[in-house]
Formats: sequence, C-alpha cells, structure tokens
Amino acid sequence: MIMKDPNCAYCMKGELVAKFGYPICEMETGFLYLFKEQSKRGRVILAYKDHVSELVDIEDVERNAFFSDVARVSRAVHKVFQPDKVNYGAYGDTGCHLHMHIVPKYNGEDEWGSTFAMNPDKVYLSDKEYEEMAAAIRAAL
Repeated sequence: MIMKDPNCAYCMKGELVAKFGYPICEMETGFLYLFKEQSKRGRVILAYKDHVSELVDIEDVERNAFFSDVARVSRAVHKVFQPDKVNYGAYGDTGCHLHMHIVPKYNGEDEWGSTFAMNPDKVYLSDKEYEEMAAAIRAAL
C-alpha cells in the first residue's frame, strides 16, 4: 500500500517540492531532487517513495534498498562533483517524510569541518543550470 499525504511536498511533487527541489529521476525506493540552494555544489535529496516518518517505519528489506539508493546517489555525486567529503542528513522534525540530504563538502569552502546549514539561502541557479547538473547526475547513476 502506497501512503501519500496531500500536504506533503515529497508526496505531491509538483509545485510544493519545486519551491526547493529540481527533479532528477525516480529511483527504486524514491525520488531524487537537486536541492535548489546550491551553496554545496551537487547537493541532492532522496525522498522515500511512501509517506513514512522514520526508518523504523519500513521493513528491513526496504530500509536496505533505500540505503542502497543513497549509496548509488553518493557515488554519482562523487563522480560528477568530486567533493572532498559527502555529508548525510535525515531530518524532518516538521516535514515528516523520510528523506536523506546528500551534501557534498569541499575542503576550504563554506562550512568545511562543521555541520551543513539546512538552507543557507545563498546560491540559486537558472533552470538551465539545474538541468545540466541533473543530467550529469542521471548519466552517472
């Protein structure tokens, strides 16, 4: 049974998620978005396919598949953007839909050696630039 919440950006996609995410592709366990705030070049979000809040809300097989997709995305991010490190974050105190932030970090750049800001609101790109990045990630997956 697929669970959806009509008030959830990840469930409804379209205009709600477009405020902060640019669609890349559908994965086995969810949907991949380029985070529109790109102060960490290559930052993406993998949103789980169903509206669940926690990793403990899904069966082990699904959880393992989700982390397999996270690893696959991370490999693509490493290949395309060559970060020095990738940080991972699963939050959702207010938006209770399981998702993982996959955040490339670059030595000597903003926030190296510390936790990444949820939305620093510094760097936004054109739709053409988002699509070029999304296409590069798709090709590397």
